Amino acid sequence: MNIIFTGGGTGGHLVIALSLAEAARDRGHRVWFIGSTSGQDKQWFAESTLFEKTYFLETTGVVNKSGFSKLDALWKIFKAVMTSKELIRDFHADVVVSVGGFSAAPAALAAVITKIPLYIHEQNAVTGKLNRLLRPYAKGFYSSYEKGDNHCDYPVNPLYFQKARIRDSIKTVIFLGGSQGAKFINDLALEIAPWLDHGGIYIIHQCGLKEEERVKLAYKEMGINAEVYGFTTDIVELISRSDFAISRSGASTLWELCAAQVPAFFIPYPNAAGDHQYHNARYVIEHGMGWCERQNKTILQKLKEAIMSDIGEKSEALGKLIAPDGAAHIIEKIEKR
Repeated sequence: MNIIFTGGGTGGHLVIALSLAEAARDRGHRVWFIGSTSGQDKQWFAESTLFEKTYFLETTGVVNKSGFSKLDALWKIFKAVMTSKELIRDFHADVVVSVGGFSAAPAALAAVITKIPLYIHEQNAVTGKLNRLLRPYAKGFYSSYEKGDNHCDYPVNPLYFQKARIRDSIKTVIFLGGSQGAKFINDLALEIAPWLDHGGIYIIHQCGLKEEERVKLAYKEMGINAEVYGFTTDIVELISRSDFAISRSGASTLWELCAAQVPAFFIPYPNAAGDHQYHNARYVIEHGMGWCERQNKTILQKLKEAIMSDIGEKSEALGKLIAPDGAAHIIEKIEKR
């Protein structure tokens, strides 16, 4: 098959495009990518050897725009849809696979207009606006939060499964604020650090580049030997070394922790669209496999209680919430269209 992958804007969407495209190519399919000049699409795929061809069209998000700015954004999408129709025709595309995000709009809409089968992967528990709009026109819709034919295991780096182990005690904790860091989580880490250090618990902290200097200095002044990263590409190794996580609940991070069987105390980003981080975390909590608390001043005691609890059962159960080869199984479903 000739498959066009589209979508992005943020790393959460793009990592899904990467996983699905790798699985498709491994199964002998030809793959192209259509993204946007805005967001992180070009950073991820401009120099990629994964895709035969990559195209980055001039588009921006429409949400939160008004007046002439909204009209301009819609006009750019219209032009990009026309270009996407030509690319679909030139590639003789058999299917278009959308991973969501504003970058997906032109190629996904072009697929609907040209009657090329459209497939959608939704990474969050709350369906994004574009995916919600296009779902009725899609031939397949895949989500890790739904039951039945739509259910799929989240595409996760296989190394997380390979390094997975059951945690029955906490010797190392990891603080994860997402790729941009999270000041609330950073401040919480520094507040609880003396208590953790006194209990002999080692600290790994991914704090974001903007906060790296401040956080490192704070640990130094407290005399605590913490492992601090502004940004790192070794996150698989760091998570595998950890026994407990304090984390935002973006979909990729959440499912990576599940695959590694690391129990987590989730603190959702309060301004996430549709409050999707809260609902992502609730899916894990409702299965009795972690903790979730909103940002508030009383969170410290609840975190201490979670760290002092018996984590063995939760760690073991996490391994049953997600299975390997999620990307390959989605491609298999598309092959059977």
